Amino acid sequence: MPVARPESSDSRVIAHVDMDCFYVQVEQRKQPHLRGQPTAVVQYNSWQGGGLIAVGYEARKDGVKRSMRGDEAKKVCPQIHLITVPVARGKADLNIYRNAGSEVVSILSRKGRCERASIDEVYLDLTDAAEKLLKETPPESLESIHEEVLKSHVLGLNSNGDDNHKEIVKEWLQNKNGDPRDKLLACGALIVTDLRLQVLQETQFTCSAGIAHNKMLAKLASGMNKPAQQTVVPFSSVKDLLELLPIKKMKQLGGKLGSSLQVDLGVNTVGDLLKYSEEKLQDLYGVNTGTWLWNTARGMNGEEVEERLLPKSHASGKTFRGPSALKTLSSVENWLKELCEELSERLHTDLETNKRIAHTLTLHADAYKTTDTDSHKKFPSKSCPLRYGAGKLLEDAINLFQGGLREYMNPMGNQFCGWKITNLSVTASKIIAIPSGTSSITKYFHCQDPGEKSDLLSTLNDSHESELKMEFGGEQSTITHDESETSFDRIDLSSGHESCSTSNQNELQPKLSIKETKINHLSNGKNIRSNVHKRKPTKEKGETSSILRFLQTNSSQLGQTSSAMEGGSLTKSQNRQTTNTWGYNLDEIDQSVVDELPREIQEELYALLPRKKANMVKRGSSIAHYFSPK
Repeated sequence: MPVARPESSDSRVIAHVDMDCFYVQVEQRKQPHLRGQPTAVVQYNSWQGGGLIAVGYEARKDGVKRSMRGDEAKKVCPQIHLITVPVARGKADLNIYRNAGSEVVSILSRKGRCERASIDEVYLDLTDAAEKLLKETPPESLESIHEEVLKSHVLGLNSNGDDNHKEIVKEWLQNKNGDPRDKLLACGALIVTDLRLQVLQETQFTCSAGIAHNKMLAKLASGMNKPAQQTVVPFSSVKDLLELLPIKKMKQLGGKLGSSLQVDLGVNTVGDLLKYSEEKLQDLYGVNTGTWLWNTARGMNGEEVEERLLPKSHASGKTFRGPSALKTLSSVENWLKELCEELSERLHTDLETNKRIAHTLTLHADAYKTTDTDSHKKFPSKSCPLRYGAGKLLEDAINLFQGGLREYMNPMGNQFCGWKITNLSVTASKIIAIPSGTSSITKYFHCQDPGEKSDLLSTLNDSHESELKMEFGGEQSTITHDESETSFDRIDLSSGHESCSTSNQNELQPKLSIKETKINHLSNGKNIRSNVHKRKPTKEKGETSSILRFLQTNSSQLGQTSSAMEGGSLTKSQNRQTTNTWGYNLDEIDQSVVDELPREIQEELYALLPRKKANMVKRGSSIAHYFSPK
C-alpha cells in the first residue's frame, strides 16, 4: 500500500530524467546506420516475429505500438528494422542496456543526489545546486541563455508559435519579482539542460526530464513532452495539472486501489479526490492510505531522493507463455539452473566491482492449476539467506520452489502434476556495501598490527539458521549463529567453535582460553606455529566472531618459528606447544570451491599458496576441510 510521508518543503528542486526509447538508442549507437530509421527491439523468440520490447519514435509515427508483435509491425511499417535483443542461457540478456544505463547515471550524478530508479530512469535532488546557482549566478543576471533551455515547457505559460514560446520562457526564467520557489525551479531547468547536453555529448543518448518540487510531480512531467525535451511544473500549476489527470495515470493507483476509487467513490480523475476530506478517506482506506490519497490529490509528496547509483536488487527471470509453460519439476530445475547461473555472475561482478554483498534470496513464480477450481490462488514467494556460488543458489532455489509448491498445492495435493508455471524468477536483495576495514584474505594467514581492528564481515553465510547483525556505526561487524558457519564456504570445525585473533592477548584473556596449535604446511614440509584461542560456548557482550578469528596468525611468531624449524632449534617448551595440531593439505583442496571465491581472493590465495597438481583428491566442499584436525 502507499506510504504517507511527512510533506517536505516546496523549496526542493527534484528532477526525473527518463531516457528516450533507451533500448532502441543503445542498438542505434551500435549500428549508426539505423539512426533516423524506424526501428524496434524485439524478443528473441520467433513466434509471430517476437514481442516488441521498445519502439523508436520514427516507427511510432508510422503506427507501430509496443503491444504488437514483429510480424504485425512489419505490416504496419514495412521498412521497420527489427533488432533482436541479445540472448544468453535461453533468455534475454539485458547487460548491454544495464551498462549503458550506468554510463548515463555516472554523468547525471555530478550535480546532486542521484537515485537510479531503473535501467533507464533516474531521480535527482538538485536543491543544493539550484540554491548555489541562484545565489552566485541568478538567471536574471545571465546575458544569454542556451537555446535548449528556452525550449523548456513551463506549465501554466501560454505561448503562440516557437519564437513567442522562447521569449515567454526566457521572461519566466529571468523574472526578478517571481515566486522564490519558481526561481529555484528556473535554476533547476538550467542545471538539467546542462546535464542532458553532457549525456548527449558523452553517450550519444537523448533523454527527457521533468522538474518540480517533488518526485511524484517530476515523474508525471518527464513523460509529457518527449523526446529530448524537459517540462517544468511551477507550484501555481499543480492544481491544473492534476485536475483532469486520469486516476489510473498516477503512480500506485494503476491497480486495485485505483479501481476501488473508481467503483466505490466514482473518482475518475485526481481532481475528483479533492471533494473528499482526509477523515473520510481514512475511514474508507485506513489512516495511512487515506492520508496519502489526500496529499496526492493536492500534489503533495514527501518522498526523498535516495542516494543510490547502483540497483537495490538483482533478478533473473523468465516468462513461459502458452504451450511453453513448465509442467514438471525437472523442467523447473533446468530453468532454475540457468537463472541461478546468471544471478551468480551478476552477484560476483557486483562484489568485485562495487564491494557489495546480497543477503536474501527470493523465488517468485506465477502458476495456475489445471485440475480444480482453485486456479486463482497465487503461488507464494519464498525467501532464505543467500549463499554465494551458482551451485548453492540453485540448491536453495529448488528448496524454495518445492516449499512454495507444497503450499500452493496444499499439503494433501499432488505436487507432481496438475500445475503449470508461467513465470519464474530468482532475486537477490538486501544488498549492502562491505563495511570499511574489512580484512583481505591475506590477513587470515599473515599478521596485522595488534592495535588494528579488522573483523571480517561474514559476507557469504552458508547457514539458513544464522542471523547477521551489522553495526555500521563503528568498526565492528557482529555475527550470531546457530552453527559456526562463517566463511566463503562452510566452516564446520568438529572440536568446537574455534577462532583466531592477533589482537592483544591480555585484553582477550578474560574471555578466551589459549590453545597452542600448529599448522602443518604439507607443500614444503615447514611447520608453522600459531596461537589459536578457543571461544567460550556462550558469547559475551561485545565479543565478535569472524573467519579472521579462525585463521589469523601472529607475524612475529610465524617468522621466529619458521626460522627455528628450518634450523632444527625448537626448544623443549616450543615442542610442548605443538601437541594438538591443525593442518591443511594442499593436494586435498577442492578447486571447484576455490573457483567460487571472488577473483581477487583467488589471486591472493594463489599468491600465498602454490597451485595444486592436476590430479586432486576431492575431499569436501567446505573450507573447514582445509583446516580440520589431523
